[in-house]
Amino acid sequence: MGINRNPFTWWNGASWGTWFYGLRGMKQMGEDSLGNVYFEGRKDTSGNPRRWVIYNGANDASRVPPAWFSWLHHQVDDVPDRALPAPRPWQKPAVANLTGTALAYRPSGSLEKGGSRAAATGDYEAWTPEG
Repeated sequence: MGINRNPFTWWNGASWGTWFYGLRGMKQMGEDSLGNVYFEGRKDTSGNPRRWVIYNGANDASRVPPAWFSWLHHQVDDVPDRALPAPRPWQKPAVANLTGTALAYRPSGSLEKGGSRAAATGDYEAWTPEG
């Protein structure tokens, strides 16, 4: 597909219209570890600056790290590098939503794992309206 891959569609990243017209007057504020680029510019209807993300790859909101999510939703005023404390050593990096992929969580008993669960232990008593 090459250059014609994305002239009008939004699901494979920003369309040409977004790059040429939507980001006019917007200031690039930063980039995260996944390559997503963040912009800020004009005012929205409540007077707050509009904040945008241009995804590196497919448009998937779960690919926005928590620190940048808080910036996008005006929970912090400055970009995460300056507004938030450094990550703790025990914190893991953000992971995109893996639902629908081969890496999705599949507990024992799910159809993908054979569909058989462990037998009930007998410590559960079902509720009945007369009881």
